[in-house]
Amino acid sequence: MASITPRPAASRGTNPTNYVKFSDKLTGTLQDITKMINEQKETIDTIQEMGIQLTTAIGTLHTMTVKYAGVVNNILDMLLPILEKIPLIPPKLLDMVKTMERVTQKIIDNQEKTTKTITDIDTGLKTGDVSRLKGYSGELQKVTQAFTSILPDINK
Repeated sequence: MASITPRPAASRGTNPTNYVKFSDKLTGTLQDITKMINEQKETIDTIQEMGIQLTTAIGTLHTMTVKYAGVVNNILDMLLPILEKIPLIPPKLLDMVKTMERVTQKIIDNQEKTTKTITDIDTGLKTGDVSRLKGYSGELQKVTQAFTSILPDINK
């Protein structure tokens, strides 16, 4: 921290008082903060770059998941009524097909909100908009919870 030299106070009579100017104290603190940021610049920039790359990867994975969930869901929508009418189909197989249909539908139902969240986080990372990122922290948790809730259906 920068050394601060006390300055004499304005004369109030015969006893001048020494004190530290607020501006001197703040200047030293700001210089320390600037030094710390400059020392950590590479780390901060690397974290931002990793965030951007992770968001891109998650966006790509999400697009692929939604695309294939849509294809599977369309097939199951046509196949399920037929399978339900065939008496030889084992009940476990029918339950598995119904579970697959529910899972793919949940993925499709969450698609719009997830896409918006991913896009907005990516924009916030690329523009350095910290307030935007803070606002989407909760949204990202909701997206994670939505997809985590699907996992028990998959593991049946």
